[in-house]
Amino acid sequence: MIDTFGTDAQRHQWLPDLVTMKTFGSYCLTEPGSGSDAASLSTRAVRKGDEYILNGSKAFISGGGHSDVYLVMARTGVEGPRGISCFIVPKDAPGLSFGAQERKLGWNSQPTCAVIMEDCRVPAANLLGAEGQGFTIAMKGLDGGRINIGTTALGGAQACLNAAIDHAKVRKQFGHSLSNFQNIQFTLADLTTELQAARLMVQQAAHMLDAKDPRATMHAAMAKRFATDAGFNICNQALQIFGGYGYLKDYPIERLD
Repeated sequence: MIDTFGTDAQRHQWLPDLVTMKTFGSYCLTEPGSGSDAASLSTRAVRKGDEYILNGSKAFISGGGHSDVYLVMARTGVEGPRGISCFIVPKDAPGLSFGAQERKLGWNSQPTCAVIMEDCRVPAANLLGAEGQGFTIAMKGLDGGRINIGTTALGGAQACLNAAIDHAKVRKQFGHSLSNFQNIQFTLADLTTELQAARLMVQQAAHMLDAKDPRATMHAAMAKRFATDAGFNICNQALQIFGGYGYLKDYPIERLD
């Protein structure tokens, strides 16, 4: 988002550390009262001299409390999407704080918490794009986010499939390795096919996004839907191949599933 919509000064300031993963960034759109209806967000930003002052809170922010940079959508104008702007907020900005880390059912490898702004001050130079362009920036950012989620699903599914194949080769029942049973072979073949189809969809969406194809948003959404559903099914079927061992934390399937 900074690379696409930022000024040369913003790109030179923020991108070198972000793209080398020396620092991390968080996307801050969701609020306690606005989830899917993102255009109704209530966080506000008011310009005073060479600064903007932000007030509001964001909910369920991935990386919250740990990221170094927060891209915050805040209202600078009228109600609705046209009144939203985007700001680059560093973690040490005055008035920025964080809620307690959420206790989640899963996805425990990623911290999640509320991001709170109480008279949070950022330089006017930290406005990304123009005032009123924030909703467009946010929606464009979601295209890459959808592809990111799809690739995450691919990675987990591939790890589960690899583990299931290895387990089937060494686990014996009725005097034979599981891999010798035709039902297991069919299952592994189906899972491999499903994973390859998902991978191709994600790769196609990523290519279209890089090429600025106008259909990129649609294909990113389709790739995310297909890849995450495929990932869930592959992980679950891999767990079934492990049998009872799949529920033990001594094996990787339990965590990935």
